[in-house]
Amino acid sequence: MSEDKKPATNTLGLTKSDYKGGPSTMCKGCGHDRISEAIIQASYDLGLDATNILKMSGIGCSSKTPAYFLGNAMGLNSTHGRMPSFATGAHIANTSMTPIGVSGDGDSASIGMGQFVHILRRNPKMVYIIENNGVYGLTKGQFSATADRQSPSKRGAYPREESIDLCGLALELGATFVSRSFSGDKKQLVPLLKAALSFDGLSFIDVISPCVTFNNHEGSTKSYTHQKEMGVTFHDPYYVSPQDPIDIEYEQGELREVTLHDGSKLLLRKLEHDFDPTDRNASFDAIQRTRNKGEVLTGLIHIDVEARSMSSNSGLTDQPLSMLAQQELRPASGVLDRINDSFRI
Repeated sequence: MSEDKKPATNTLGLTKSDYKGGPSTMCKGCGHDRISEAIIQASYDLGLDATNILKMSGIGCSSKTPAYFLGNAMGLNSTHGRMPSFATGAHIANTSMTPIGVSGDGDSASIGMGQFVHILRRNPKMVYIIENNGVYGLTKGQFSATADRQSPSKRGAYPREESIDLCGLALELGATFVSRSFSGDKKQLVPLLKAALSFDGLSFIDVISPCVTFNNHEGSTKSYTHQKEMGVTFHDPYYVSPQDPIDIEYEQGELREVTLHDGSKLLLRKLEHDFDPTDRNASFDAIQRTRNKGEVLTGLIHIDVEARSMSSNSGLTDQPLSMLAQQELRPASGVLDRINDSFRI
């Protein structure tokens, strides 16, 4: 290859391809693949050493995606809803590494809700990404806890309960970095990921990511409903037609209507340029105001650069635990007594 045709490299001398993982097995057109691409781009732009990244996930379509980016990073696909515990433990063991936790609206907003709540309170250094599509993709597309009541399934049914706004909940719990984006808005998502990867604390990013499989129209002859009516009970066959990814660009402060694969509409509102994300009350107000209009607010909704991270509050060592001597890992009984006494009232 001639010199002028060599691929561009970053500050580490790596190409963008060096940040990729294995080939994706997601449905063609799935928004989750766009998120993986954004992580690859942000990591390349920042010149990150992938060997210092921990990729953690739970269970679900979203939790498969760490296999598709940063192939040189350490990773663990954990149990359903328990990714935050695994990520916290890994961070404590080696604070020099940055965990990227990928979860879904089912993995975090249902079975893992308790874990989600408490990792926000502890504020470890971690990028927490929710790939939010409003359905349980691996179990035939039932509504998740983030599905809006006014948004019907492909069979025309509507959710019976109100949805959980994860950004609003994160703000209520005191999260120090709260943001939302759309999987197809690379112009916004990549800078948010760069900021998240550079933040000393937990960076929460709620990414709206459409599911192409369960946005099929109700009358499809390859749908679950049709096959059930025809008496095919040995399995639940699906025909997933290829779809083009949904990519958009729109300006700060602009309202953009996005047409999804099934023809339904999504209203995205990008935060204004002069919005102050350090004002928690303003962040609450912005979420509620746009939610009342049926809009999905995107951008850096809140950040608190004064809050101390878990490693600072806990006095964790910068040295990996595996590198400490035995006597440092097993302090004398008198030391343990003083630690226990500090927690007594």
